[in-house]
Amino acid sequence: MSFKNLQLINPIIRAVTESGYSQPTEVQNAVIPSILKRKDLLVSAPKGSGKKLAFAVSVLQLLGRNPTEHTNIRVLIIVPTDEIGVEIEEKIMQCSKYLSLLTFRINDGESSESQIAAFRKRMDILIATPEGMLEIAQKRPINLSKLEILVLYDADKMIEKISINRIKNIQKLIPNHIQALIFCIEASDYLKKSVSTFLKNPIEILLEARLASIESISQSVYFIETRDKSGFLIDLIRKSERKGFMVFTRSKYIADELVQQLENAGISTGWIHGNRSMAVKNSVLDDFKREKIQVLVTTGIAAKGIDLDELLYIINFDLPGIPQTYIQRIERIRRLGSEGALISFCTAEEHTDLKNIQNLIGFTIPVGTF
Repeated sequence: MSFKNLQLINPIIRAVTESGYSQPTEVQNAVIPSILKRKDLLVSAPKGSGKKLAFAVSVLQLLGRNPTEHTNIRVLIIVPTDEIGVEIEEKIMQCSKYLSLLTFRINDGESSESQIAAFRKRMDILIATPEGMLEIAQKRPINLSKLEILVLYDADKMIEKISINRIKNIQKLIPNHIQALIFCIEASDYLKKSVSTFLKNPIEILLEARLASIESISQSVYFIETRDKSGFLIDLIRKSERKGFMVFTRSKYIADELVQQLENAGISTGWIHGNRSMAVKNSVLDDFKREKIQVLVTTGIAAKGIDLDELLYIINFDLPGIPQTYIQRIERIRRLGSEGALISFCTAEEHTDLKNIQNLIGFTIPVGTF
């Protein structure tokens, strides 16, 4: 099946083709027709399955086929991080190059005052993090009276890292009768309950992650006390002849503390999290790629959208609470074809997380030795 078979208008088909897309993916074939029928959706599909393009072309089709005279926001896209917002903005710009539609993204790294002026102009699509959206809304009323579509992208990540109350506060700003599109990697019962108030008789499209080749990646788990984690990590890095450690922590607070301990031990370390500007993040990543720093510490949410040419070790300093996140980290290594390894630390409090991960991947992760 081609994109033409999905009944997309010619300007979108032309833009999609010029961007290098030839045939729709499984998730795009499933999602696009339902969105075009104005259905509410809950979509669960693995990273790299084509979710961004699926909703981008669908939303653009609905707007392009139904032009309006007003200048108010018609589509609101809520994302967990600035980085994901940039990716979605780029995807929309790719697909809308032959349409007269305007997109604006609230940049968390800029002052709200400098961005408020944009809301005096026409704006068809608005992209924002929950924090960015609420900050602007506190300083200037945002007119969402003509909103047609709400997209929550990476909703599981937002709920994992951001209070659901912030997302509910955004819901208070929008009309009741709109189309809601929820995209995630894993549709847990908790997520479904959390977003249920956004949805009206939704169609659920749940595509399982592809687990093939996961077992071929070197994986190990070390059972360890919380107080011993930092010292154990320092010993592991010192005894390894390899460079390129990407260390995931559960929170910014843990990341800050760990970076200080690594630097005190004489290990060159960089760190990124959601509050750092894009310029700082890019500088840290460049140092990591050039091997000026040996260790990159990050929270899971801040690492979204980061692509590295070579990655030897990924370390789960804290086990992810969402099992699918573990698979995403394996995929980082598998996609590069590098002879890397995924190493996890597991405390007594994280045994349930480990069990959930092993149930998903279908095998027991071997206990590590070094």
